[in-house]
Amino acid sequence: MTGYTLDTFIEDCRKKICECQFPADCVEQITPVMYRLLNGDKSFLKPEHFRSDPDHYARNAIYIEEADTMSLYALVWLPGQWTPIHDHGTWGVVGVLEGNLEERNFMRVDDKGKNAMTGVELARGGVILLSPGAVTSFVPNPDHIHITGNPADGQRVVSLHLYGHAMPGFHIYDREARTRKWVEVSYNES
Repeated sequence: MTGYTLDTFIEDCRKKICECQFPADCVEQITPVMYRLLNGDKSFLKPEHFRSDPDHYARNAIYIEEADTMSLYALVWLPGQWTPIHDHGTWGVVGVLEGNLEERNFMRVDDKGKNAMTGVELARGGVILLSPGAVTSFVPNPDHIHITGNPADGQRVVSLHLYGHAMPGFHIYDREARTRKWVEVSYNES
């Protein structure tokens, strides 16, 4: 597996995306490919992919497909850094390079409809702990609502996130206000 490169991974993902009819098909086909990348040659990772930010987790772009069919980021989480509660509106495959990433899931329990921005009610769901080499995935229908991060007593976490488009933003949820809103997100370019 050591000869598996980023270029081969990207090409394999392109082929698999073209063959997929549904988001669940994409994650089923790409999850083993992400596992192979995590356990292969990591020389494609440059120092800029490990940039962190003392104020919040960092998103470092590795590859963004011009056709907006996929994007790959290295996310760096210092101890105590978490996302807000959010969804992605697309499918995704996530693999952990180093440290232990924690994911806490939520379920929408209101009857307002998937696209409602107010009156949103969330119930807590399960917790997933991902250690180095672990891969997880999600699909958008229903939206995968979660908070992801690194507990305050943890060590630095680096994870690879492959999404079904360029990921310029996502919906964040405010449980107290019972709202959902779209926010643009930035990333560090390589």
